[in-house]
Amino acid sequence: MSDVTEEQVSVSPQEGVEISEGGGAAVGVLEPAPALAVSPVSEEPAGDTKKKIDVLLKAVGDTPIMKTKKWTVERTRTIQGLIDFIKKFLKLMASEQLFIYVNQSFSPSPDQEVGTLYECFGSDGKLVLHYCKSQAWG
Repeated sequence: MSDVTEEQVSVSPQEGVEISEGGGAAVGVLEPAPALAVSPVSEEPAGDTKKKIDVLLKAVGDTPIMKTKKWTVERTRTIQGLIDFIKKFLKLMASEQLFIYVNQSFSPSPDQEVGTLYECFGSDGKLVLHYCKSQAWG
C-alpha cells in the first residue's frame, strides 16, 4: 500500500525573469514549478536535466539593449519562440527581422530547441545568445 505523494519542484531564481509559455514575462518573480506526482522510489534527475536553463541575451550592433540580460527559459522552447518573445519585449514592428546567433558565429534553425543548443554550446551553466536586427555573422 504505497501512496503517491506530491512534491513541488522548485527552480532557483537567477536575478532574471522567467519567459512563460505564452511568451509573456513575469518581472522579478519566478512562478514555482507545478507539483508533480512522484512515487517514493523514484529520484529527481541530475542537475543537467533540469527543465529550465539560463540564457544570457546580448545585443549586437544598433539593436536595443534589454535591461534584463539573464532569462530562465524552458528547454523545449524553440528559437522562433525566443525571437517572438524578444521582438515583443523590445516592441519591434512585426515587419522587422531579428537574428539570433550562437557563439557569434552561426544562426540556429528557427525550430531548434534551446535545450539542445545548451547541451552542445552551453558553458558555465548558461547559454549565451546574441541578437540583432541585421545579419552579423554566418
